[in-house]
Amino acid sequence: MAAYGWLNVPPAEVPLPRVDLTGAAGHVTAVLAGGCFWCTEAVLKPLEGVIAVRPGYAGGTAETATYKAVCSGLTGHAEVIEVTYDPQWVSYGRLLQVFFSVAHDPTTLNRQGNDIGPQYRSAIFYQSEQERAVAEAYIRQLTEAKVVAGRIVTTLEPLTALYPAEDYHHDYAARNPFQPYIMAVSNPKVAKLKAVFADILADEAARGGD
Repeated sequence: MAAYGWLNVPPAEVPLPRVDLTGAAGHVTAVLAGGCFWCTEAVLKPLEGVIAVRPGYAGGTAETATYKAVCSGLTGHAEVIEVTYDPQWVSYGRLLQVFFSVAHDPTTLNRQGNDIGPQYRSAIFYQSEQERAVAEAYIRQLTEAKVVAGRIVTTLEPLTALYPAEDYHHDYAARNPFQPYIMAVSNPKVAKLKAVFADILADEAARGGD
């Protein structure tokens, strides 16, 4: 059992990637899968420089890109978030640092806690060879430094299509803070985010707001 959940070190000591994207201008996107998109959205959205977070489905086809179908685990999709961000404020590498240290456990295959199935897999859906290279190098960096307790099973998958989730999933944790799943799973991760990364949160999030 790791001393810090899935980490061998305190979350604050998880390093930034040595290799990161550079030269991007304007707003760009990253697509990440780390279990239930309610939780990953809640953790990534408060970061300064994040413009928007949109939950959705990636890895399958349009015909079965519905919550009911995806929950069967038979469609090939993963629950994902599309993070729109300003790289002048937050880098792709910083998003990956928070993703691996707070947002999800990258060592459990097709599972996050009691959420079981390939739709809850740990995955990075890359949109360019540059993104793939940064993610691959970071996983190697974390592995070689033994930061993570166990083998990282995060897959690197090309993003071929992204299907938006139903409207009621958007901002779900913020709109339903007392829903039992949110209280048990999402809220503790957001609390950890605020404790570890307060210096890179948007002002309202750093003050404790949603």
